[in-house]
Amino acid sequence: MDDHEFRLCLKIDVVQLNFWVERGWLIPEMAGEGRQFREADVARGRLILDLMGNMGVNEAGVDVVMDLIDQLYGIRGTMGKLVTAIGRQDRQVQQRLVESLEDIDRF
Repeated sequence: MDDHEFRLCLKIDVVQLNFWVERGWLIPEMAGEGRQFREADVARGRLILDLMGNMGVNEAGVDVVMDLIDQLYGIRGTMGKLVTAIGRQDRQVQQRLVESLEDIDRF
C-alpha cells in the first residue's frame, strides 16, 4: 500500500509517518517515486501507536522495542537457516546434533 493508504489505515498524518521512517521504525520499499508499505509495516505502526499512545512509552523506549523486535526476527531467520542446514545432514550427524543440544538449558 502507498503512503496515503497506510496513513488512512493507521489514522496518522504525513508528519508522523515521516518521523517514524526517519527514526527507522518503518523501512518502506521504494516503488517508482513513492513508498510502499507491507502488512508487517501496518503491524509495526499499530505497535508504535499502542506503545506511544496507550502505554505512554517515549521515543527512546520505542527505539529499544523496535530494535529488540528486529533482533528477534534476525534470530528467527538464523534459526530457520540452522534447521535447514541440519536437515541436509545425514541421520547420524543429525542425531549427534540433537544429543548435543539436549545439554542446553531450557527455560
